[in-house]
Amino acid sequence: MNESRQLGGLTVGEHSGMAMPLRSLSVVEVILRDRHNFFVEIRDGKGVAEKMRAMLIASVAFFALYGAVMGSSHSLLQGLSSALKLPMVFLSTLLVCAPTLYFFNLNFGSNQSLSQNVALMLTTITVTSVLLLSFAPVVTFFLLTTSQYQFFKLLNVGVFTISGIVGVTFLSQGMRIVSYGGSEGVRARRRVVWLWILLYAFVGSQMAWTLRPFVGAPGLPFELFRQLGGNFYANIFASIGEILGFVTVR
Repeated sequence: MNESRQLGGLTVGEHSGMAMPLRSLSVVEVILRDRHNFFVEIRDGKGVAEKMRAMLIASVAFFALYGAVMGSSHSLLQGLSSALKLPMVFLSTLLVCAPTLYFFNLNFGSNQSLSQNVALMLTTITVTSVLLLSFAPVVTFFLLTTSQYQFFKLLNVGVFTISGIVGVTFLSQGMRIVSYGGSEGVRARRRVVWLWILLYAFVGSQMAWTLRPFVGAPGLPFELFRQLGGNFYANIFASIGEILGFVTVR
């Protein structure tokens, strides 16, 4: 018998051949359109595991698509490589940072379970992945109309920054609904969100630097990974310097 389940207000078939992909895509629309009820269900423990699974599948797919766009500026192999590595960056960073956010929350009086914390972080990552994919046509336009490698790299950094900021606002909204109440709760939530933003930004940027390249420098052969050395922030400043004509970097 073909049972149905409720996923954030959407009913989907349990055993349909397309059930899992459809659930994974529908959860994105639910987060964007009905985020309050989505977070209320996480707070009440309704379908948390199913939501996490759907968000995981959707975010991996969206990150892979955007990664393919980034890498295609260099070669087909780089596009395939970036499609595999970009989801790894975000999910590996999630694994590293999840325990820290959980204990931050406990320290500030939250009664969330670890799975609820992970669900909130996956919401942030899923929103970020959706926004990245929405920027893909813009990135493709500049890919086709400019040959400036450093500009294209900085464009992607800007897109990641904007998408990440919007994603974090969803984390803040979710924590407000799931965990905290009153003026003390608001202050605690802000502390936790800021701590997590700083931690996630530093860990994520270092993870991306470790797994680079994602765009691929022109004139260089395809590389799956590059040797460790330098850091993400110094490279960004050097890229800005090259665009302004001060230095030359790769």
